[in-house]
Amino acid sequence: MTGVGVLAEDRGQASVELIALVPVLAAVTLAVSTLLAGQAAREAADQAAVAAAVAQLQGQDPTAAAKAASPGWSRPHVHVRSGQVAVRVRPRVPALLAGLIDAERTVVFEAGA
Repeated sequence: MTGVGVLAEDRGQASVELIALVPVLAAVTLAVSTLLAGQAAREAADQAAVAAAVAQLQGQDPTAAAKAASPGWSRPHVHVRSGQVAVRVRPRVPALLAGLIDAERTVVFEAGA
């Protein structure tokens, strides 16, 4: 074969490799975004649980304190039972990914501890 024949056989190889790489990059992006959403939800739940427990110790409304301490996207759900404050946070995810991403976090904080 001549040099021209070798080049003709390799034409389009980069395009094929790029097309094969796109699903891999999409999967990695989805995995990283899932981890980041889970970490953000855990941080929001932790902040809300601490604020709710402190409010309960001070005789204030723990639900209002948890909602005030949480970012707007977090929509915390607060449950208070005999000195325990449980805060559940579920970040909003696109409907297509709702079944794939489990970023919901629950933090339980003992108000008397």
